[in-house]
Amino acid sequence: MTEQRPERLTSGDEESAELEVYEGELLDPVDTAAAVLPEPEHGASPVRYLITQHTMLGPGELPPRADERPAWGDADFRLTAEDVADLAEPDLAENTIVNRDSTVRAFQAWCAAQEPPRLAYPCTTATYTSYGLHLIRRGKAGEFKPDSVGQYMSRIWNWQPVDLRPDPSRFKGRLRIWRKEWAAAGGEVDRAAAVTIKYNLRILAAIDESTNIGKRDAFLVALAYSNLHRESELADLLVKRVKVHDTGLWVTTATSKTDQTGKGAGRFIQDREDLQLVRRARAWLAVLDELGARSPDEPLFRALTVKGNLVKYREDRKRGKRMRPGTLNERLQLLADRAGVPYIDGQKVRSHSWRAGANTDMIEAGVPLKDRNEAGRWAEGSHTADTVYDRRHGAGTRDPLAAVPLYGGPAHTAVAQARAQHDLGEPEY
Repeated sequence: MTEQRPERLTSGDEESAELEVYEGELLDPVDTAAAVLPEPEHGASPVRYLITQHTMLGPGELPPRADERPAWGDADFRLTAEDVADLAEPDLAENTIVNRDSTVRAFQAWCAAQEPPRLAYPCTTATYTSYGLHLIRRGKAGEFKPDSVGQYMSRIWNWQPVDLRPDPSRFKGRLRIWRKEWAAAGGEVDRAAAVTIKYNLRILAAIDESTNIGKRDAFLVALAYSNLHRESELADLLVKRVKVHDTGLWVTTATSKTDQTGKGAGRFIQDREDLQLVRRARAWLAVLDELGARSPDEPLFRALTVKGNLVKYREDRKRGKRMRPGTLNERLQLLADRAGVPYIDGQKVRSHSWRAGANTDMIEAGVPLKDRNEAGRWAEGSHTADTVYDRRHGAGTRDPLAAVPLYGGPAHTAVAQARAQHDLGEPEY
């Protein structure tokens, strides 16, 4: 039997169970039980069979022979020029590509700087592990956090060719140990503050809605909270994706982080007296109409000049007329700063703060996880809305026993009687 090292694969942002995948092994029937595989005829070369851990054989059935290959010809491996051009188009979100490319460049530079230089693509398990340990050491010196190192190494692993990816198990084992040590030493994950409804109304109140910029900002803030938007979703929204009704908005999010298939998710958001989503949507759409930018396929949110006109981009701009997600994040942070809440409970306000705030408010109101997953476009069955986006202010200072009534229920009479006896000096048994 040809021994091969198991490949341990993990997926997702959260740690998941590791799957051991053994690649196909060629087994010589001479080395296996004679009752299963027949002996070759005298003088003939041993027959080799292709067997994996998924092989299932019925009574008397033999596994496929290793020398029986499909009759592929040259044409079976060729792509057309049109195919090549289509495959050259990016298949990941822009911010994902930017993050991956910067991580890969750092890895390539490290490989090139080694003595002797190492091959970055495809890299060996030793190279992958060594670089991971290098990042962990830098993290222990204060440069990175465990989650950041995990993300960097995940990007590098996914960048490698599928059939030559390194075994990440040894690196992940050291990362787990460091994460525990880091947490025990007081390390905390840096999460955005939660802009709950009371903070969102405070931010809205500080916006001058008499200007074009103010109309856009007010609608942006109200919608970010109401539909639990990620910044990339806000940046990619089109005019046709928002239908305004007297009682609320129907908003379709075409693609999101958990909707890589592009099915889209539509949701009706009922208008509220405090957020006034319908009024603010109509005010901003009227501005787009005046600026000649309200056609269905135009971006919903546009960059404006100081005078409230459209910012003109160069023709070859990669994102066209759409604002960058980072620009929207900076804008939302500026609006929070103007309202006097750049930090809430010591945590910085970022674009995800509106998403976290709406989810936190719904948790306080008793909204089931299933409904919150649907509203926030989290994957079905995900617990992220509970484990990551529950950011109630002052939760660490709350005592759950405070919810228990003093001397409550049937015990009240017994407690009162015991106290009376004690006050009278009666003996207790």
